[in-house]
Amino acid sequence: MAKIMVVDDAAFMRMRCKKLLIQLGHEVTEAATGSQAVEAYKNNRPDMVLLDITMPDMDGITALKEIREFDPDARIAMVTAMGQQSMVMEALKAGARDFVIKPFDQDRVLAAINKIMA
Repeated sequence: MAKIMVVDDAAFMRMRCKKLLIQLGHEVTEAATGSQAVEAYKNNRPDMVLLDITMPDMDGITALKEIREFDPDARIAMVTAMGQQSMVMEALKAGARDFVIKPFDQDRVLAAINKIMA
């Protein structure tokens, strides 16, 4: 069981992901913006982060960079909509360890978690 932070500006996406992760036995925290994610990461030190790329306030790539600056070993998977390949590549270069495309498939989320937590 891992402590996973779900970051997405869409409440229904956080709720859907949280429900899935809890069913898989994980502890889940949430953040709705990139800046909330950075603060929550510093305060809670989750084992892993599922981080949306496109958000108001602070986008996921900026949040990724700030979290990795605070903790170079942070385990982060980006969550992205179709058609954002260039942003995914930028996120991977900035230290993301994997990515999941929305709407996400349960098996793909599980595969990303297993890959990152291994």
